[in-house]
Amino acid sequence: MENEVVIKAEHLSKVYKIYEKDIDRLKETFHPFHKRYSRDFFALQDLNFEIKRGENVGLIGKNGAGKSTLLKIITGVITPTSGTIQVKGKIASLLELGAGFNPDMTGIENVYMNGLIMGYSREDMQGKVDDIVAFADIGDFINQPVKTYSSGMFARLAFAVNAFVQPDILIIDEALSVGDAFFQSKCMDKMRSMIEGGVTVLFVSHDTFAVKNLCERAFYLESGKLIMDAPAKYVVEAYNTSIIQKRRETTSDNLDRFSDLIDQVKLFQMNDDTKDFKIPIDEESLLRGKEIFLKNATYQRIQDGRADLINVQLMNLDGELISEVAFAQEVILRMVVKFNQYVRCIGMGYHIRNATGIDLIYSDSRFNKTKAIFDAKKDEVYVIDWKFKVELRSEMYTIACVISSPIDDKFLDADPHDYVPCAIQFKVVNPNAFLTLAGGYVHWHNDLKVQHVKNF
Repeated sequence: MENEVVIKAEHLSKVYKIYEKDIDRLKETFHPFHKRYSRDFFALQDLNFEIKRGENVGLIGKNGAGKSTLLKIITGVITPTSGTIQVKGKIASLLELGAGFNPDMTGIENVYMNGLIMGYSREDMQGKVDDIVAFADIGDFINQPVKTYSSGMFARLAFAVNAFVQPDILIIDEALSVGDAFFQSKCMDKMRSMIEGGVTVLFVSHDTFAVKNLCERAFYLESGKLIMDAPAKYVVEAYNTSIIQKRRETTSDNLDRFSDLIDQVKLFQMNDDTKDFKIPIDEESLLRGKEIFLKNATYQRIQDGRADLINVQLMNLDGELISEVAFAQEVILRMVVKFNQYVRCIGMGYHIRNATGIDLIYSDSRFNKTKAIFDAKKDEVYVIDWKFKVELRSEMYTIACVISSPIDDKFLDADPHDYVPCAIQFKVVNPNAFLTLAGGYVHWHNDLKVQHVKNF
């Protein structure tokens, strides 16, 4: 049962006819020689995949990529033009807010009605109603017509009904984006427990963080084609890379557009915050471990030719390269960058990610206390040292590094000149058993104060 295929698509396609004018539809229908007045639009093109019981699969892609069309075919809302789709098991789906709800019926009446649609008797649903109402948490509105509900209330009740009717397959298409943060967190926890219970989950979201966090596997759809089917962290990285590359194809050199604004920005000199960890800067030391870095850097690297990360190193305070870090150990992340062109207002940053690709730590020179923003001339080389304390649970991690410059007038978005998603890999070793078993990934520093209050 564990390896049972519950969804199988073979050469699956969906084609819509597009007419320039409404009258063309009639012309095509009644033309004696079957002249075409339409063109074909492939919402899906020759998809082939299998999904096994208990898998959690994310679907990502831009609007119009075919995600919703695929889900509607899986749920039987629409039929494919060609190819086959086989689905085994009971499906619960949140494709559109309020779908399947009668707007004139109350929330509780719709709960029973949806249960009947799913094949449950009223008696069966009575044993589930309390859990559904408690999870939805919409108060007295449960006894009001759903046409009076906000979109958030729709989402709450719809998810609660579908989660507690014990489906074999749960399909969610962006419906949770309207809920508040606490409700979304509840839904994520519920979906995880359902996955652990063997429910197959298909999750569509533009929130790539949520896809990486929830899903082990993901599909990347583009123009109706299945571009990539792989572990979620790799698919998300490929999707983000594609977005950056396409933005470059359609965007001119924005630094020129904002040159006047950049002139008004005070450019700080590189501050020397390394008084307590002087690490040698010579050709031999800067090139140590370069072969390993270049091997790691081949994965999904994005460059525009302006800058080159020559090497990235992780060192202890004695300047020794390390691949294992003890909990609470201070380390230095060193980036060696060569600029191939004159570039204004350089920024740099790094992400620390866990084994599933989730960003746990993010640092950016724009927010760093040194405010190390600078101009770089052609053929200049800079050594950028970051010093930080590693307080992460025992696990394998990767570090992504980026060199960029701003592309908007608020300096909120940046164009990466060199982006390396996997520059460094390292393992955290926690000698303290408590720290190894403690929940969460990151230890958070606090100023702790305990006071005894008498006569309270």
